[in-house]
Amino acid sequence: MKSFSVPYLSRRHLLMAGAAAPLAGLAAGPARAMAPQTGLSSTASQTVKLGGFEVTTLLAGNRTVEDPQSIFGMNVSAEEFAAASETAHIPTDAAQFFFTPTVVNTGSELVLFDTGLNEKGITAALADAGYTPDQVDIVVITHMHGDHIGGLSGDGGVTFPNARYVTGAVEFDHWAAAGNEGFDAKVAPLADQTTMINGGDTVASGIEAVEAFGHTPGHMAYRLESDGSSLLIAADFANHYVWSLAYPDWEVKFDRDKEAAAATRRSLLGMLAAEKMPFIGYHMPFPALGYVEARDAGFHYVPHSYQLLMG
Repeated sequence: MKSFSVPYLSRRHLLMAGAAAPLAGLAAGPARAMAPQTGLSSTASQTVKLGGFEVTTLLAGNRTVEDPQSIFGMNVSAEEFAAASETAHIPTDAAQFFFTPTVVNTGSELVLFDTGLNEKGITAALADAGYTPDQVDIVVITHMHGDHIGGLSGDGGVTFPNARYVTGAVEFDHWAAAGNEGFDAKVAPLADQTTMINGGDTVASGIEAVEAFGHTPGHMAYRLESDGSSLLIAADFANHYVWSLAYPDWEVKFDRDKEAAAATRRSLLGMLAAEKMPFIGYHMPFPALGYVEARDAGFHYVPHSYQLLMG
């Protein structure tokens, strides 16, 4: 058998070879530019398991809003707002808003909760999750603010051609009498295809309406139950992971009835903390899924990590 000898390479030889390699590469051809930065993502999705359900949060848009105390903590001093924000390591001069519809695949129906700012945003977000608008069986509208009904229709007409619609009766009746342009353009044309419900009613098997009035007159949350697991689609009863949870009595600009909204926050946050139930908040940092702990006089947000990825 013919033998082969392997040359011994000293540490000095290896260091010299490593130093020479980059120079050789540079001499061999033109320099390559770094990959360009792409900016913040405007769409994304994350799917988790809840019993037999697949629950997917959809980032249908985001934006930066200046002067957040003009929206949150309107009834406290600038010093108190600044101190709370500093403790949480967030700025006081701007906040990042997320717009997060949720799609639930029950195995027999595809149920979409809210539709984002416009049809392009929700269509792109659904595509990111592997769905098309014509696959949606039920569209649930938690309340009638523009960032929840904006994707119902667009230049191409109705966005979800095969869907039926569900919303709270109190909410629908309020906006129908309000002379609101957004409601009249987006929701009213779908009235004949819309089922009006009340708290405790069922949207589909395992999906129950929960009254969460205050943010709007008939605002609804929705409790999901599958194979012994629960999750609350919270919509807008709490809109910021610090300013709404840690300080549930702080007034919020967009809450129609501020006293009722604060009572709803305390009640539902207390329920979530007691039951250790995960929730999806429409404006929470994406993927908008987390847990609630009781802390001091308020509550603390615990972001989801991998708890619902292991089913």
